[in-house]
Amino acid sequence: MAQFSLLKELRTQNPLVHCITNIVVANFQANGLLAMGASPIMADAIEEAAEVAAVSSCTLLNIGTLDPSAVESMIVAGKVSSIKGRPLVLDPVGAGATAFRKDTVATLLEELDITLIRGNAGEIASIAGVEWEAKGVDAGAGSANIEEAAKDVARRHRCLVAVTGETDIVTDGEKIIRVTGGHPLMSKITGMGCLLSAVSAAFLSVGKDAPIDAVAYSLAFYKRAGELAAEPSSGPGDFAVYFLNALHQLDDDAIDVGQFIVEEGVAK
Repeated sequence: MAQFSLLKELRTQNPLVHCITNIVVANFQANGLLAMGASPIMADAIEEAAEVAAVSSCTLLNIGTLDPSAVESMIVAGKVSSIKGRPLVLDPVGAGATAFRKDTVATLLEELDITLIRGNAGEIASIAGVEWEAKGVDAGAGSANIEEAAKDVARRHRCLVAVTGETDIVTDGEKIIRVTGGHPLMSKITGMGCLLSAVSAAFLSVGKDAPIDAVAYSLAFYKRAGELAAEPSSGPGDFAVYFLNALHQLDDDAIDVGQFIVEEGVAK
């Protein structure tokens, strides 16, 4: 891992993160980005999506509460983001839960130059086309090799893939970086994964020279925030508050780079 001051750089640059996101998580996502030092903008109207993407540092596409007009906006914004050379992150929420979601993900991956796909095991398994018993938008369970599935998706779509859970991984199709840590309470807050996708987009915008390292750093940052938030928490309610505080209070020195386990090699 080469980058140890990304958080300081992020707070210096204050990147504008364009989120075309879902109604369940928009407030939590915006507050989380503000707490860590980025600037959120939620703009999903087709009339302004391209214009906002053009001036943003990165763009996040989150399919959590889909409708056809949002898909149009995602395609327009995503194309502009790539033309401008800005990171484009896809959060395929519940990718295999319905035909509409599955078809939308396929369309976005075909039409757009995605930088990072960030999802749980069930979502990545759906994109990879391997057997997995997802539970709605939750990760579910299965026996497939998710690391190999993530590598396959990364190679096919020429992007980074991050699979988050008890141990997170990020891969470019060849290298795998694993990140441990976090706390079980993180799974009890709706929007926790959705916010992470936005956080990863923000870090990618300031870590373009080594994007896989920037994503791994964002995962470690997020898990460390969860650990700190859990210490004073009595349950999910105050954990969410303490988590926002932790995003705000953390600095580079508090992020344990030793949590990264790197495995390199040419994928089969």
